[in-house]
Amino acid sequence: MTSVLFVCLGNICRSPAAEGMFRKLAKDKGWLSGVDDIVIDSVGTGGWHVGKAPDLRMQEAMSTRGFDISHLRGREFAHSDFDRFEHIIAMDVSNQANIERMAPPSHKGRARLLLSYVEGLSQTDVPDPYYGGAEGFEQCLDLIEAGVAGLAKAIEKG
Repeated sequence: MTSVLFVCLGNICRSPAAEGMFRKLAKDKGWLSGVDDIVIDSVGTGGWHVGKAPDLRMQEAMSTRGFDISHLRGREFAHSDFDRFEHIIAMDVSNQANIERMAPPSHKGRARLLLSYVEGLSQTDVPDPYYGGAEGFEQCLDLIEAGVAGLAKAIEKG
């Protein structure tokens, strides 16, 4: 069974958006239709928003694209996630480094950047839209959409 964990700082903007987009993509591909379903989740490296719904601005931006993430709730990255998830996908270099610092020796180097799955893109980070305006959320979602599509292709290839 494949498992994917999306990671950002607070788990209220980027990672729940990636989870929502990837979950729909997985459903459309038939990966969520039976016993061997893919496991998809999102977390933050910080615990400030544990138990909270995604940022309302992100919920609205996702809704305009046909995604509902209102049911998701924030949680903080846990050491057990290293064993639970095959793919640990960070939204930026800073969160990737935070994950790598927590990783036991057997899991070093496992966290990958979401945008590393986008061919021909030199940008490494999905910018955090939290302190910006609507345009930042749209740019963020464009990048996440490209990243999750590339990740799905990589998973299909094995």
